[in-house]
Amino acid sequence: MDLSFSFIIPVYNRPNEIKELLNSLRLQTYDKTFEVVIVEDGSAISSEEVISDYVDTLAISYYKKPNSGPGDSRNYGMARAKGNYFIVLDSDCILPPQYLVAAEKSLQEDYVHCYGGPDAAHESFSTVQKAINYAMTSFLTTGGIRGGKKAVDKFQPRSFNMGISKEAFENVGGYGNIHPGEDPDLTIRIWNSGYKTKLISEAFVYHKRRIDWNKFYIQVNKFGMVRPILNKWHPETKKITYWFPTVFCLGLIISIILAALGFAVPLYLYALYFSVLFVDAIVKTRNLKVALLSLVATAIQFFGYGYGFLKSTLYINSSSKKPEEIFPKLFFRVS
Repeated sequence: MDLSFSFIIPVYNRPNEIKELLNSLRLQTYDKTFEVVIVEDGSAISSEEVISDYVDTLAISYYKKPNSGPGDSRNYGMARAKGNYFIVLDSDCILPPQYLVAAEKSLQEDYVHCYGGPDAAHESFSTVQKAINYAMTSFLTTGGIRGGKKAVDKFQPRSFNMGISKEAFENVGGYGNIHPGEDPDLTIRIWNSGYKTKLISEAFVYHKRRIDWNKFYIQVNKFGMVRPILNKWHPETKKITYWFPTVFCLGLIISIILAALGFAVPLYLYALYFSVLFVDAIVKTRNLKVALLSLVATAIQFFGYGYGFLKSTLYINSSSKKPEEIFPKLFFRVS
């Protein structure tokens, strides 16, 4: 199949990030021409000057529009892209040189209309970024849902590193206005339209995640809040495993109370889990400080997601209002 790739990259107030990403695109070992579509999503700090340094070495299409969120900005870019296969990236990603070669090879061998790739921590990342990356990608914390495990029931691509054919985009209609949660919503609609998805392990990105502990908590809390909304929209995708962070956190609280009353066995089980997690983090990251911070990142991830999931579930199931009315901050207005 003759594949023509267009990268779709929304950017919002991040000229330094887009510079690193464009540098990595310029270093691709792929020997064919590909398009880079950058959508400036109502930024107050423009990336235009940075982008102008790359117009002679990359086929860049640059657009400016009012702020309407990442999902709508991706749709905007895909509607104007010249390729027949779109690769959606976050602006805080860096690509290894072989990315496009790996993606094309996999699609030529086993074509699907949508794929996703994993994310990894670059050696230049801070210890906090590496710890958060571990918590977000480890099988011991996420069950492999974000791209490190081929055995998941159906792989759900994430929009920091997601490929979608022009055909699928046009038939499905692109991203919705929920954020976060726009990528699993799109993936479910892709499945419901009869298209398949797959993981391309070799097409990974270095996901920088411009984040501190507070921002990380806010992010995972929102992840937890949108899941019950997606369950309401797509009830066939409900899974008991989505309750795991909530149950984990409630169990930990109960275990602490029981330990204070003289029954410490449940708390020992939690200590065993975090010990295994610590050893795994040392093996994976080869850094003691990162391994220790990985425990902090995992705790924040579970508590943030678990609380958000429980709160949203109670509100969604006890109200006659639409999710957009209950949690307006989780939705962008699209004109």
